[in-house]
Amino acid sequence: MKKVLIIDDDLVACELLAEVFSRQNWEAKTAQTPLVAEKMVQTESFDLIVSDINLGDKTNGLDLLRKFREKMPVILVTAFGSLESVLEARREGAWELLSKPFNYEDLINLAERAVKSRQENQATASTTAVVDSKIVGRSPAMINLFNEIARVSPSQSTVLIIGESGTGKELIARAIHENSPRANAAFVPVNCGAITESLLEAELFGHIKGSFTGANIDRAGLFEQADKGTLFLDEIGETSPAMQVKLLRALQESEIRRIGGSKPIKVDVRVIAATNRDLEAEVKAGRFREDLFYRLSVVTLRVPRLKDRRTDIPLLATKFLAKSAAKIGHTLSWSEDALTTLSAYNWPGNVRELENAIEYTALHARGEVIDIEDLPERIRAAVPTAQVKKKHAEVNSLFQDMPTLDELEKRYMMYVLENVGYHRTRAAEVMGVDRRTLYRMAERLGITLEEKE
Repeated sequence: MKKVLIIDDDLVACELLAEVFSRQNWEAKTAQTPLVAEKMVQTESFDLIVSDINLGDKTNGLDLLRKFREKMPVILVTAFGSLESVLEARREGAWELLSKPFNYEDLINLAERAVKSRQENQATASTTAVVDSKIVGRSPAMINLFNEIARVSPSQSTVLIIGESGTGKELIARAIHENSPRANAAFVPVNCGAITESLLEAELFGHIKGSFTGANIDRAGLFEQADKGTLFLDEIGETSPAMQVKLLRALQESEIRRIGGSKPIKVDVRVIAATNRDLEAEVKAGRFREDLFYRLSVVTLRVPRLKDRRTDIPLLATKFLAKSAAKIGHTLSWSEDALTTLSAYNWPGNVRELENAIEYTALHARGEVIDIEDLPERIRAAVPTAQVKKKHAEVNSLFQDMPTLDELEKRYMMYVLENVGYHRTRAAEVMGVDRRTLYRMAERLGITLEEKE
C-alpha cells in the first residue's frame, strides 16, 4: 500500500485529503506543523508528500520541499499563486504545484504518476532561475499557465501567446525570457500592428546606407539586436502575407538580409509571438500562412480573460491599490462591497483596464477605505449596489445555519448552477472540476442537472 504524508496547518484540510487518499487505497498520515512533519519523516517511510506552501510558521512548504525532495516526490498546494512561486517550486524539485481549490481526482492522478516516476528514477526538477514576477494569480487557470511558463522557459522553442488585449501577453513573454538561458542577453519587443509594412521590414531586418530615401547610415535591425536573446513579435496576426514570408525564412534559416543588402547575416534568436486573433481561423480564411503558424506555435500559451478568473480580481486589486497608494503617499484599503463590485464587473479591457481603474480610484478616494461610491462610474453603472448586496446575502445564506459539509457542498453546487444558468461546462469551470466529476457530484448529492445549454 502506498503511503502519503499530508501537511497543512488546517486540520479540516488535512482530514479531508486523508479521506480522499484513503478512498483510493493509500495509507494517509497528517501533520499540522513542519516540526511534526520532520519527525514523522525521520521515523516513517513515505512514498509521497502533499504540503501546503503557507503553514503559518517560519518554515514553509518550500523549506520542507528542500528537505524532503531527495527522499520522495513532493506536491505543493497553495491558495495564493505567483509565477515566482511556481518557478521556485519547480527549481527546487517539486513534482507539481496545485492551486486551491483543486480537483481531487487530478491530485490522485498526479500522486500516482509521481510515485511511478520516482520508482523509474525519472528526473522531474526544472533548473530555471527565479526572478521577480509581476504576474500573480490563484485561479487554476493561472496556476496552469505558470506551470507551462516554467516548463517552456528553459527550452529554445518558439512560443505563441494567445490572449485578448490587456491580459499581459508581453509580461508573460518577458517572464519566459528572464527565466531562460538567454536571460543575460536582450529582450527586444516590437508591436507588428503599430508599424506600417515598409517600416516594419526595416525595423526587423535593418538596412544598408542608400537603400531608400533617408537611409543615411547602415543600421542593424531588431533581429540582430536580439542576437543570443529573445525577439517578441506582438500582434503577429497583423502582419501582411509578404512580411509573413520574410519572417518564415528568418525563422527557418536563422538568418536575415538587410534591406538593400546581398549578404545574409546569421542570427541566434528565440522568437516569442503574441496575438489577440484566432490564428487558426485566420489560416483557414487565407489571411495567415499555415507554415508560419505551425513554425510559431511549437508551444502555445493561452492567457485567460480576467472575467474567466474572477477569483484573481481581489488579489490583483489589492496589489494595484498598494502600488497606486504608494505613488500618492496614502494608506488605502478596500471595503468588502467594493471588492465584490470589482469582481462582478466584466472587464472588457482585462488586467490593463483593472489597473487603470484602480489608479483612478486611488486618486479620487474620499477616505482610507474605498467603497463602491469611489469606483469609476462605468463600473458602478454596470454592477448596481443592490446586486452587490444581494450577492452578499446569497453567499451568507450558504453557511449561516452551520450546515454539514455535504449539505454545504450541495448548496454551493446549486448556487453555482443557478448563477451560470445551469450551463454544465461553465459550472465545471467555476468549480474547478471536469464535467465527469460534476456529474458524479450531482448524482451523489441528489442534484438534477437540467439541460439548459
